[in-house]
Amino acid sequence: MRSRKIGSGNMLLLGCATSALALVCATPAMAQDSQESQDEPEAQGSESNEIIIVTGLRGSLQRNLDEKRNAAGVVDVISAEDIGKFPDSNVAASLQRLPGVSIQRSGARGEATGITVRGFGGDFNTTLYDGRRISTATGNRQIDFSTVGVDFIGQLSVLKTPDVSLSSDSIGATVNIEFPTPFDNPGFRAAVTASGSIQDRSGDIVPTAGILVSNTWNDTFGVLGSVVYTRRDTDSNRVYVSGWPGGNFAPCQLAGSTAETCAPTAATVDPDVPAANQRTIPGWFPQQYGAEQQRVNDERVDARLALQWQPAYGTMVTLDNNYSRQKIESNNYAFGVWFNQTDLRNVELDENGTAVNFTQAGSPTDFTSALNKQILETNQTGLNIEFEASDNLTFEVDGAYAKSKLNPGDVIGSLNADVGYGGALGTNLQFIVDGDSNEAFPSLANFGPAGVGGDWANTDLIGSHVTVNQTQRNTDELWQLRAEGQWQQDDLTLQFGGQYYEDRFEFANYSTFVNNFWQAYAGYGDPSGRDTGIAPLPDSLYQGTISLDGFIPGFDGALPPSVFLINPVDYQNYLTGLGNPQTQDIPGYNAGCCGGNFTGTFDQALDGGSVRDITEKTWALFLRASFESEIAGMPFFFNAGMRNENSNIKANGNGTVPVLIQTSTADPTLLTVTLSDPQPLTATTDYNYLLPSLDTRLEITPEFQMRFSASRTITRPTLNLLYPQLNVGTGQRVGALSAAGGNPSLRPYLSDNFDLAAEWYYQPNSYLSVNGFLKNVSNFIVGGVTNQTINDVIDPTTGQPAVFAVTQQVNGPDATVKGIELALQHVFGDTGFGFQANATFVETNRPYDENDISQTGFAVTGLANSANFVGFYDKDGFQIRAALNWRDEYLLQFGQNQNTGSFGAEPTFVDQSFQIDLTSSYDINDNFSVFGEVLNVNNNKQSTHGRFSNQLLDVFDYGRRYTAGVRFRY
Repeated sequence: MRSRKIGSGNMLLLGCATSALALVCATPAMAQDSQESQDEPEAQGSESNEIIIVTGLRGSLQRNLDEKRNAAGVVDVISAEDIGKFPDSNVAASLQRLPGVSIQRSGARGEATGITVRGFGGDFNTTLYDGRRISTATGNRQIDFSTVGVDFIGQLSVLKTPDVSLSSDSIGATVNIEFPTPFDNPGFRAAVTASGSIQDRSGDIVPTAGILVSNTWNDTFGVLGSVVYTRRDTDSNRVYVSGWPGGNFAPCQLAGSTAETCAPTAATVDPDVPAANQRTIPGWFPQQYGAEQQRVNDERVDARLALQWQPAYGTMVTLDNNYSRQKIESNNYAFGVWFNQTDLRNVELDENGTAVNFTQAGSPTDFTSALNKQILETNQTGLNIEFEASDNLTFEVDGAYAKSKLNPGDVIGSLNADVGYGGALGTNLQFIVDGDSNEAFPSLANFGPAGVGGDWANTDLIGSHVTVNQTQRNTDELWQLRAEGQWQQDDLTLQFGGQYYEDRFEFANYSTFVNNFWQAYAGYGDPSGRDTGIAPLPDSLYQGTISLDGFIPGFDGALPPSVFLINPVDYQNYLTGLGNPQTQDIPGYNAGCCGGNFTGTFDQALDGGSVRDITEKTWALFLRASFESEIAGMPFFFNAGMRNENSNIKANGNGTVPVLIQTSTADPTLLTVTLSDPQPLTATTDYNYLLPSLDTRLEITPEFQMRFSASRTITRPTLNLLYPQLNVGTGQRVGALSAAGGNPSLRPYLSDNFDLAAEWYYQPNSYLSVNGFLKNVSNFIVGGVTNQTINDVIDPTTGQPAVFAVTQQVNGPDATVKGIELALQHVFGDTGFGFQANATFVETNRPYDENDISQTGFAVTGLANSANFVGFYDKDGFQIRAALNWRDEYLLQFGQNQNTGSFGAEPTFVDQSFQIDLTSSYDINDNFSVFGEVLNVNNNKQSTHGRFSNQLLDVFDYGRRYTAGVRFRY
């Protein structure tokens, strides 16, 4: 913070500003901001009326507080400290400082990509740009906040109770991101930012740079333009289990079994086989286990152009365009081992049924590398006209068109190389669970070719296996129009109007699974005793190794020695260079894989069953009345509104069914599924909801006020769930057949919401608030998994109709979520010290029941207690902040990467996390400042687990990030 006139004060230790010690280190609270006392004589005299303008962090906090205090409903705000100076380097990171808001991180990048508000995450929250919806080609309604450039944002508002003139379709909250326009700050303004950042493992300094220029002429015309380039490089280490499917073990599989032979039945009970072979003991096992290093390069370009024309007093025309393009490239290097439940022996089950120790004979080992690329490009153009018809009546018309594209052009989303050994070199591998997922990952023993650990990475024994290329290509087009009028007279305000949205989402997947080219050189080759596969591979393909020693610091567990650095482009070029197997004999080619269609190149083919074209049209009308009055001499503010929404959905897709399943000669764990020709399918549905809203505020004293709010809101199902077809993958595994289907008849979640809050603004820039909330939610969408046959196709491994684990979404149960938010903001007089602290406690009547093994288990996702503390010092142009963010364990979703169990969709839990971030800046003069940032000071890890705490799914170590830079403002 820097005020125009600085009073004297004591400089305290900076450590007091970066921890809870600020409470005892700082001096008692005194008058501040516009009431700051001054040591100069003129400030002490009664004749001086000099106004002190507070800028910087404290000025921003005061503006946030003022907006929260005066808002009709429950709103939290974060505003820029100055043009080109937003408090954090990521939108979601800023939002998590607010009560009731917590974040989800990308494990590979450590970036905050999404938010949860009051326990409702992702698609339960609507994000707007200047009051407009955003298109997103991901297929979800939520946006990835790492795609939003933060450098030149003006303000973030989190509306926890709905504004019917904006939206009522977010049960969690509506986040409105407001961008600057020329007439926000008339005259010439410019801001430039430049910085470099480095992640402690990647070792490369990468740049961020941006410029904003704005000018107005004669109070009539204004132009603002900005462009920002951002890059982040991250090397993250990951240990993973792709899934913990539930199923039944046979007694002969358990440790200590005396059965002479062990041949578990395909069915749970078969009276024609011995009891020791009947699968009657429920339990969970790891489907695939491995470790991986991901080297991620994240590049983003954000640009904005805004033109404003004020032809007459009371009329403003604004034309703007927002553009963003994010490219994420990652090079992944890993090993993986695959387990089948019926092949496990010497199984030890803990008290929960988790397989914590077992062996598997003949286990193959794969070394994989992948070049993954995702490009997300979004462009939105909008036109806004505000017109003042009279002193009392104003009108506003706003229209926008946006288009978002995922992987446009000839981008290959994932290009893969998979090598390894198996068959004759398959090992009697042992898997051991060493502890809970937040402190340990599983250990492997007896690894290496034929169990020889010293040959783990012996390239003479390693051969080619599967080659998977796949690309998701989506587009999302969004048209929207809003028109409203406002009548204001004395203490009464009426708002009325309507909105129209049309959202069209197109989806298509391309892969080498479709044409089975992925198996062209599968099998590992001669050292593994196979006729298919190329071995040994040229030494030039191996570009070194990554040690797995100390791979995840602070976690227990034992891994094999290393993984290979293999360039998948070079690997595929080598295989392609072997020639066309249709015109020449190529030893190692898997002739039975591809129906004579493979000519040497790993071309992707369109998955006809993945094609979807979904259009959603929504009409909305709204009316809101606000007035101010008094109750027993106390100011009373009343706001009531109504919004009616009508939606129509048309879903087109292509349907296919399996007609043949074949085993692979190259790998006995692989299955090839042949599908019927696709047939077009169309489904339509519509629904209508009336959504009322009420906000009241009573000022009991000038410093203390109470709020009560009630509303009904909806959250629509994501567009990617509304397709009409059932999809069966062409490349599958023995004992793990799966399929997934859409449901265009899904109805929105429906919630009745209640808020009761008390707020005490006891001194400038300081307040204490308590807010209780209750949400009764119905129509929850649940992903049920059912085991069923499809088209009576035969499973060649059993000779019986194939049984698929089919995942589909349906509307189901209801639930109640309730909680309390506590928030305290305090600035210690003119010392420059202050802090923000908040905590949220939530609970539900539908918690997860880990003992429910039915197909239709249900629980509310996203609920977790959380707390944030930000201590700061801000004075004389110097600022430092320490942000401490904690979130308890929570249920993220139903479903894991491998979701083939018999007990329904297995859950994914995120372990509790605690992260510390530091930021600092210094104003050299009125125009120049320098800044620095350290993210994840305490080197927090992100880990997840399955149904029970020792079922590790992922642990990511994404390290610390350091940033230093300069800003110029004019």
